[in-house]
Amino acid sequence: MFEDLIKELERMGSQPVSVPIDSDEQGYIDKQCPSEECGFLFKVNEEDWAKIFKDKAVWCPLCRHEAPADQWFTVEQVEHAKAEALAVIEGKINNAMQSDARRFNSRQPRNSFISMSMKVQGGMKRTHAIPAKAAEAMQLKITCEECKAHFAVIGSAYFCPACGHNSVTRTYADSLRKIRVKKDSVGVIRQALIESAGKDEAELTCRSLVETCISDGVVAFQKYCEGLYFTYGKIPFNAFQRLEHGSDLWYQAIQKGYETWLTSEELIELNVLYQKRHILAHNEGIVDANYINNTKVNNYKIGQRIVISDKDIDILLNCLEKLGNGLKEACEIV
Repeated sequence: MFEDLIKELERMGSQPVSVPIDSDEQGYIDKQCPSEECGFLFKVNEEDWAKIFKDKAVWCPLCRHEAPADQWFTVEQVEHAKAEALAVIEGKINNAMQSDARRFNSRQPRNSFISMSMKVQGGMKRTHAIPAKAAEAMQLKITCEECKAHFAVIGSAYFCPACGHNSVTRTYADSLRKIRVKKDSVGVIRQALIESAGKDEAELTCRSLVETCISDGVVAFQKYCEGLYFTYGKIPFNAFQRLEHGSDLWYQAIQKGYETWLTSEELIELNVLYQKRHILAHNEGIVDANYINNTKVNNYKIGQRIVISDKDIDILLNCLEKLGNGLKEACEIV
């Protein structure tokens, strides 16, 4: 009576349901970090996923979590696949039962005293899976300089998902970009905090945000220099947090110091900002004799607290971008 249903159930036991995944209009497919602590969403070029990426390992662009390629489906893709698999199974079972019912009914004698018929409600149903739709395209597209894989993210990415490579130059550029965004967003943040928490909280928070821009810039440049310099020799601890020491190290390695790319005025301004960062980190921003001696400027007296302005951040970013570009070019040439 249920020949087709039995056959269909046997086929389903050996033929898993395949649910396609659509790419977006630019040819990228959605992926998500399987780490519960991360869950970062990104996209990879569909052709690169087939040709460059390896089944054994894929890396998260944000946290560098490593996992096999079959673990990088997004939550939405998994939920869609579950729903589609259930719909396909239901459709195949329904259609097999419809076929069995038609066969059973066709075999019944027409003039029999007792007649029987089988009816399956609902009509024929689809037995194919609808592809998972792609999310909106991401604007920041990146090409790995090591393996040439193409991927896209929102915000920042530090590692290539195809090979795990950490791009020192891209990470540095992202760090400077985040500092600029932080500075430019202070006004919006201040207004939102005034409305929700009050003027005092808004002022304290925004002042802290502005001051951290200086520290973020110094640390970003230190990490950048360490990433470029490691092939030239051992790096003394925190050497690149000290401008003169860092410049001397580069001169020994590539015969070029910071004065190659910055004017004397810019070097003085950058030194002042480095000293401001030091006093913020180690003396709560209160000026001491060391600050006066190291900056050679008379803007402050001992006991005052330094102030970080938007102009300070602009000067810092301008100098760090010049140094970053110059060092990159010099290290590639040497």
